[in-house]
Amino acid sequence: MKNATFAGRGKPRGPVRALALLALAAGPLTAQAGPTIHFGEQGFVQLNYELQIWSQYRDFRSDEIDGDSFDTFLRRNRITLMGQYNDYVGFYTQLEAGNDSRAGQDERSVYYRDAYLTFDWSDPLRFMAGRFKNTFTRENLEACLEPLTLDRGVISYTPFAGTRDTGVAMWGNLADARLQYRLMVADGREGDEVPSTNPRITARAHYSFFSPEYSYGYRGTYLGTQRVLTIGAAYDYQKDAVYENLPGRQGAKDYSAWTADIFYEEPMDIGTLTFSAAYMDYSVDGALKVDEAFRDDTVDPSAEMEAYYVKAGWLFPEPIGIGRLQLFARHESSDYDRLDDFFDHTTNAIGANYYIDGQQLKLTFEFADVSFDEEHPDLNSLRDHQQATLGFQMLF
Repeated sequence: MKNATFAGRGKPRGPVRALALLALAAGPLTAQAGPTIHFGEQGFVQLNYELQIWSQYRDFRSDEIDGDSFDTFLRRNRITLMGQYNDYVGFYTQLEAGNDSRAGQDERSVYYRDAYLTFDWSDPLRFMAGRFKNTFTRENLEACLEPLTLDRGVISYTPFAGTRDTGVAMWGNLADARLQYRLMVADGREGDEVPSTNPRITARAHYSFFSPEYSYGYRGTYLGTQRVLTIGAAYDYQKDAVYENLPGRQGAKDYSAWTADIFYEEPMDIGTLTFSAAYMDYSVDGALKVDEAFRDDTVDPSAEMEAYYVKAGWLFPEPIGIGRLQLFARHESSDYDRLDDFFDHTTNAIGANYYIDGQQLKLTFEFADVSFDEEHPDLNSLRDHQQATLGFQMLF
């Protein structure tokens, strides 16, 4: 989801409204806007296309399997329509035909990843309604087309409803946009395995010390265009989300989670430093730490997990050939609260972004080493491996 300055995504209001529309036409920071159709006195629709292609080689180091795999696939393949109906009401809809389902019930080859309306009464009071990114972790809210590392980690996805959820959010900016608040009420976990139908409630706030991050979404790097230091925290809750004993339909347990994060980017004459870190704690009150005969295996294992990541990058100041080079590194660790240790893992990765035309056209290479506390006897995805990925991105 692109962090454009439009339709409830943090656009200024009042006397600078015209400037905001001009900024949309020019694109947010490095991002260009696609074709735009204007209608009426205030309305417009903008079309964008976004594509990520990955070639990935994986080498298994397990004693049980001595082999490798190679695959080239569409990581993301999206058509986006966004714009304004008038000065208050906006809209955003995004069609996806890629691989990024993340357990979000995306079983069709082409589906709506996002579809929502916005209502912006003022900068401190904004609303979103429909299907859009849940507002819990910072990394999930960072634009997947403007990341620092190759992609966000699995630990940043909440266990229910995938990256998105369907509901209503109220949010806004205070104190000259340095302080931002969000409150979201959404469907959360649904289905026959859920003890009772209750809303998922998510609250998030952040404070920016230097340049404000005033949009609903974030960026993984601002490519040295801003000096940013933001700290954030969030809480996520759904009552009676899981059964401790699924076959017997007994022992309803609540889901709750909290996170804290920091983002720092410092442009300097010798280059730009980017640093980001976050801690997440997900819990269903021990419902997954039971014998397999009673456990609900439809629940994502991350519903009982403590995890964190640390990532950093360095953007060189001068163009190299026709683009700019940015080096990055990531460390990620997770501890799942289960009777087994099959999901506990540590990831260390290094890589580079080569910006041919900013985020519009870039190449990314990442080498990652993934180690599990206990290797799974059957699933290759839960066995130690090293992984090399070459990614290409084009935004229009």
